[in-house]
Amino acid sequence: MQWKNSKASRFFSLKRKYLAFPYILFLVLFILIPTLLIIFYAFSDENGNPSAEAMIEFFSTPSKISVLVVSLFMGLQTTLICLLLGYPAAYFLADKKINKNAVLVVLFIMPMWINFVIRTGATRDLLSAIGLDGGTHPWEATLIGMVQNYLPFTILPLYTTMLKLDRAQMEAAADLGCSPFKVFIKNVLPQSLPGIISASEMVFMPVMSSYVISDTLSEGKITLFGNSIYLNFSNSQWNAGSFMALIFLVLIGLSMLVTRRFEKDPVASRGGGIW
Repeated sequence: MQWKNSKASRFFSLKRKYLAFPYILFLVLFILIPTLLIIFYAFSDENGNPSAEAMIEFFSTPSKISVLVVSLFMGLQTTLICLLLGYPAAYFLADKKINKNAVLVVLFIMPMWINFVIRTGATRDLLSAIGLDGGTHPWEATLIGMVQNYLPFTILPLYTTMLKLDRAQMEAAADLGCSPFKVFIKNVLPQSLPGIISASEMVFMPVMSSYVISDTLSEGKITLFGNSIYLNFSNSQWNAGSFMALIFLVLIGLSMLVTRRFEKDPVASRGGGIW
């Protein structure tokens, strides 16, 4: 009997390993190989010979550096506005004393169900009707479009984090004489830090890589990093486009390292703060 049980356990263990094969195949085909191709094209010339021409061209071209700076600024500005708007909305939705109906949460998340191209086109028409078209106000129109498209992606992770807030800690802090501001700074904010980090990740990098929103709303007057990569690839400039894509991968890696530092923070991982 014991022999049969051990044989059955080995059989099911092998089956679990087999289930991982499709995932490994997906990683190899759609992540590993494309990344290796990007690295190869980034450090080679048109003939496939090793070359640093694309790197030298990028760092010696002021317009490309300007695109990177503009994209970083647009990403930071959009992330900050989304957090300022989404944080109180998520707190309101997560407070069961205030919001007793889950329908409100669905209403905030519903824009995510609509194709973002359709949302962007509707936003362009609305902004044009009130005089904020891309021809006269390209930055403002693009920023509004970014916030409108990515605000639900900010609210959702904040909402799921705030559902886990320890309300007992907050009430105890208030009972011990803490002002509402101190309760927020010392208790609510540390507990919601994982949601803030997750929301920032879901907004900052996608904004930098977006090109449909900026093209549509700024009428081509604002070029973001995603636009520039797309233009390089569409014009068969594989080496220059690959090096820019590699820079974007490096930025993603750096952002992950920064967020990992916060995830290892004892206050953030504990989910509470000192009163």
